[in-house]
Amino acid sequence: MLIVHVQVQVKPECVAAFKAATIANACASVQEPGIARFDVVQQADDATRFVLVEVYRTADAPAKHKETAHYAIWRDAVALMMAAPRTSVKFGNVFPDASDW
Repeated sequence: MLIVHVQVQVKPECVAAFKAATIANACASVQEPGIARFDVVQQADDATRFVLVEVYRTADAPAKHKETAHYAIWRDAVALMMAAPRTSVKFGNVFPDASDW
């Protein structure tokens, strides 16, 4: 399992549009065979900050995800909504064991 946390800060006037585009992307993403989970969370004390929690079943699944039409649509739609470039951090799961998924 590969877990990626994508941190995004959006412009205040773009929060609603970002949420809509990101939810559409997440809904399509969870249909991909290589994605076990795709969460969209919003920071409680700063509505402009989000974390996308992407859980991939295989090491090559992120690259396949980035080849999808829904990812390209999301990437292009949100590009100008961001207040700063998005960043990501990759994690390996410790618990539960990947076989539990």
